[in-house]
Amino acid sequence: MRIRRALAGLSTLVAAAVLTACSAGGTADVRLAAETPASTSDTATAPAATVPAKPVMAAGVPCTITAKACVSLSGKQAWLLDEGKIVYGPVKIMPGKKGSTTPLGTWHVLYKEKLHLSREFNNAPMPNSVFFYNGVAFHEGSLAKYSNGCVHLSAPVSLKFFSSLSKGDEVQVVR
Repeated sequence: MRIRRALAGLSTLVAAAVLTACSAGGTADVRLAAETPASTSDTATAPAATVPAKPVMAAGVPCTITAKACVSLSGKQAWLLDEGKIVYGPVKIMPGKKGSTTPLGTWHVLYKEKLHLSREFNNAPMPNSVFFYNGVAFHEGSLAKYSNGCVHLSAPVSLKFFSSLSKGDEVQVVR
């Protein structure tokens, strides 16, 4: 009977510790006293500061190894990557114009449409559209004039991006 009460009390204590850790919004070290290493000194030592890991850059591109597509707006180039290795590119692109810039950041392919018709621009055709941001896509378009935020690619390149990228793939757009 005593063992049951002791176990019940112990499980209540552990549950309280877990709830406290969860409600604190962080991760706490919830170990029993017997599992906690004994201190060899009377002076408490502060835990070592954790430094966020520096992103691992892919060789030859301005993006990290997690990207499947990398876009350099200043260089007007893009690449397709697989596990941090270039599999296609660099290819020429035409990004968004001033006031309708292509958004910088890390995004994910939302969906693809073989022949998207832009309602925003009088049903303008956007072949091989790969949307990675709300209303912004890689697609076939002019390489001579800036886009309205999308990433224009030549016809064969847009087909390669369309066939290579899948929903959820990471797209990085850098300056």
